[in-house]
Amino acid sequence: MASTSSTPTDPSSSTPDDTAAKAVNKRYEGLVAIRTKAIKGKGAWYWAHLEPILIRNSDTGLPKGVKLKCSLCDALFSASNPSRTASEHLKRGTCPNFNSVFRPNSVVSPLPISSLPSPPSHNHRKRSSHMATPLNSLAIVESTRFCNELGYSNSGLTQQQHLVLSGGKDDLGALAMLEDSIKKLKSPKASPGPSLSKDQIDSALELLADWFYEACGSVSFSSLEHPKFRAFLHQVGLPSLARRDLSGARLENRFHVAKTEVEARIRDAMFFQVACSGWKNKHCCSGEENLVKFSNNLPNGTSLFQKAVLTGGSVSSKYAEEIMWEAVTSVSGSSLQRCVGIVSDKYKAKALRNLEIQYQWMVNLSCQVQGLLSLIKDFFKELQLFRTVTENCMKLANFVNNKSPVRISFQKYRMQELECAGLLRVPSSKCECTKDFTNVYVMLEDILSCVRVLQMVVLDDSYKVISVEDSVAGEIAGMIQSEGFWNEVEAVYSLTKLIRRMVHEIEVERPLIGQCLPLWEDLKAKVKDWSARFNIVDGHVEKIVEKRFRKNYHPAWSAAFILDPLYLMRDTSGKYLPPFKCLTHEQEKDVDKLITRLVSREEAHVALMELMKWRSEGLDPLYAQAVQVKQRDPSTGKMKIAHPQGSRLVWETCLSEYKTLGKVAVRLIFLHATSCGFKCNWSSMKWICTHRNSRVGLERAQKMIFIAAHAKLERRDFLNEEEKDGELLRLAGCEDDLLEVFSDAPPM
Repeated sequence: MASTSSTPTDPSSSTPDDTAAKAVNKRYEGLVAIRTKAIKGKGAWYWAHLEPILIRNSDTGLPKGVKLKCSLCDALFSASNPSRTASEHLKRGTCPNFNSVFRPNSVVSPLPISSLPSPPSHNHRKRSSHMATPLNSLAIVESTRFCNELGYSNSGLTQQQHLVLSGGKDDLGALAMLEDSIKKLKSPKASPGPSLSKDQIDSALELLADWFYEACGSVSFSSLEHPKFRAFLHQVGLPSLARRDLSGARLENRFHVAKTEVEARIRDAMFFQVACSGWKNKHCCSGEENLVKFSNNLPNGTSLFQKAVLTGGSVSSKYAEEIMWEAVTSVSGSSLQRCVGIVSDKYKAKALRNLEIQYQWMVNLSCQVQGLLSLIKDFFKELQLFRTVTENCMKLANFVNNKSPVRISFQKYRMQELECAGLLRVPSSKCECTKDFTNVYVMLEDILSCVRVLQMVVLDDSYKVISVEDSVAGEIAGMIQSEGFWNEVEAVYSLTKLIRRMVHEIEVERPLIGQCLPLWEDLKAKVKDWSARFNIVDGHVEKIVEKRFRKNYHPAWSAAFILDPLYLMRDTSGKYLPPFKCLTHEQEKDVDKLITRLVSREEAHVALMELMKWRSEGLDPLYAQAVQVKQRDPSTGKMKIAHPQGSRLVWETCLSEYKTLGKVAVRLIFLHATSCGFKCNWSSMKWICTHRNSRVGLERAQKMIFIAAHAKLERRDFLNEEEKDGELLRLAGCEDDLLEVFSDAPPM
């Protein structure tokens, strides 16, 4: 009997009442979730006044229905359509207490303005919502009395008692202001704002100033004097912020604190790497100047902002070299060898090479992001497939956008299928930016998203009429109906997307130079898979990738790959040895040459002997496994190295026997392979260019950029505001759509 009673109930034996109760519960929980989000500001306004109520059966106790309860008057309504309930019960004034929430009682004269009917309107348009906003009471002279005293006839006023204002309906605003003044006079001891101590006020103003500086141009000085902003400060008990205060002593103090902290960290570091980005102007047709940002990468993985340099248009290789070296000397001082190298987005490779030749201890690298972006440009420049697809797609897009009947038909079907009626984005033929693959990529993305729409357009009867008279229309129809055309477009788009995704990952991960060889090997493997997928067997694509690899390659890639314990491989004997077998014969020679260049002539032989020992003995398996331990990153879900500084620490501790080789290793393996760092937003770029001719203005702008960059690098925040806002708006749009779906869901 005991075993029988403990047996779980078979779900198939559930009664219809249980099923209905579960459905009601699910509906109730859904409405509660929607209301919770709405109260947090993520849903409809009326949920603040409507509360879901679960109705239970008095006999069985099971839920039998869901109702909406008005929290103002306790009335109950059906939960089938909350939006309609809100309109009929709250907006139309059916709820007796809804108006009182927004129209508090006022002890004034018996004839309030809000109770007077509005003057007759001569148009039939609906009044704007702000005209229906009630005004508080104010003693006035009735229009009948006003007319009688002046001797005018008041016939007809008994049927229509309305306020006659000489200035028209806009006088209601003036009357409201007058009423506010009377209320203040009648109750002069109005409740003040929140009372804060001096320390609280000072702390709040410091935080507000920090936010303003770190916004770096997104918020103007003039915005601080906006009446609404000043009213907000007054409401929370804070004094107004003066523009002079933020651009004066407070700015100097904040800059001094950040600058002192950066200088102290650089002094404590044994060596560092200079990173600079911004040499290539993205706005090639706008006439804007470049803002080159310099930062310093430290061995512990942190980055510190150094300065921003405004350059005018195209800069010669020699001038770029001078700017880079000045950035090195301004940080290194007399200890120039503390700067072990420079990484830069590739403006002039000659500048990096010249500095490396002059100062043999330096390793100067091109940014991997720039290398991969250049590879995409190589494809568009050298592959016939890319050129053909680009020309055909531009021809298609221009025809659809510029031919009026076709454009109308396209917008109609696009709205029908995709719920948007925009045109296809096409690069401008007059702009040099057409050489930039980004504009072509966007066009391909648009066209591929409208495959079905374009097919519907060419099958429309109106298009068939156009095809009879226009030969281009027939050619475009042939392309759209050709499977080969779409395969070629997809091939070009997918390869471009593949590399762009790798670029994004590099910008986020910011790999070290030891990762460069594995990164390019991974790319080559993906390109081979792409070639097999789209049946491209001529090998031309692989040759372009190899050519770009050799152009970007630096011997330090191979040396860091060999010396970093992270890439040690276990052999059959159980030893963890450096991966020399992954290198070509030329790359092995590069390792020897680089190591001997980075040490003194007297130490070169010793360094090569230690390298041979490292090659044959490697690292103790226990330490090697500890360095290579990975864990899942909770933010991205990807597996990452658990101890990013483990490789350097191993060389400085348990591998101390390699005295000469160890000095090279610790200086090599921490070097970054990208120049990605602080990204200026568009506002700060425009702001600093605006003040370029004012010494004081430019100095203040530079200091604000320094403060903002220092704060962002501290947070390891490498995105600019435009990227964040775009992501936020996209997510917010999705959330609103989801909320609307739940709100309009049928009752359960």
